[in-house]
Amino acid sequence: MEQGKKQGTTLVVTNGLPQQFQNPIQEIQTRFKQLESGFKLWLSQQSLPVEAAVVTATSAGQGAAIGAFMGTLSPDASSVFPTPPPSANLNPQAMDSLKQAQALAGGPFVQARNFAVMTGVNAGITCVLRRLRGKEDVQSSMMAAFGSGAMFSLVSGFGGPNQATNALTSGLFFALVQGGLFQIGQKFSKPPTEDTRYIRTRNMLLNLGLQGYEKNFKKGLLTDNTLPLLTDSALRDVKIPPGPRLLILDHIERDPELKREE
Repeated sequence: MEQGKKQGTTLVVTNGLPQQFQNPIQEIQTRFKQLESGFKLWLSQQSLPVEAAVVTATSAGQGAAIGAFMGTLSPDASSVFPTPPPSANLNPQAMDSLKQAQALAGGPFVQARNFAVMTGVNAGITCVLRRLRGKEDVQSSMMAAFGSGAMFSLVSGFGGPNQATNALTSGLFFALVQGGLFQIGQKFSKPPTEDTRYIRTRNMLLNLGLQGYEKNFKKGLLTDNTLPLLTDSALRDVKIPPGPRLLILDHIERDPELKREE
């Protein structure tokens, strides 16, 4: 009898554990989404120079990490393509080709620098164009790729004395490749674009664990601007159940940024 009680107690305790202890992977994913949504919300509230600087820096950091990792997988350029002594008297075209090969086969530091420049410049230009133009299309993608290719050429030392011309050529090449990839991606897949009218809404629902009701908000056109105006009847009209309605209204009432001014 006593053993049965212990088993029953154990069962109750296990079933009564919070959800995060029952499914830690799902909890980690939810927390990550909350952090990502909060960061995007904060970034959308900043001025254009601040947003561009943050996006450029974070993207450059990611690119540097990728480049450093790739650099560890390939031998250093000094061992593969050693610089010839001055007595070799190589012609300028041969020296340019050698420098290009060294730039592409550099070690972790060189590759980290190159990838940081490419990804940082690309992300920064894309961010500015998206804010100014209000959309991200093939033209914006190609302009960002042009700047990325040109900066990569200048930083890596492509072209020797003809760096300006080679930077222009590299930028055009990057732009054409990126434009082609963008068009192919648009043709075969339509990735969902983030609706900036629901950044605050998405962040609120994630914090409350109610992210499944974002589609209800969109169906009723309840955007971020309408959050302070939400009522129980408005949430009922978009078919949100009573429990989630109470949580949403209580969250808005407690949040000074969302609470409607009396």
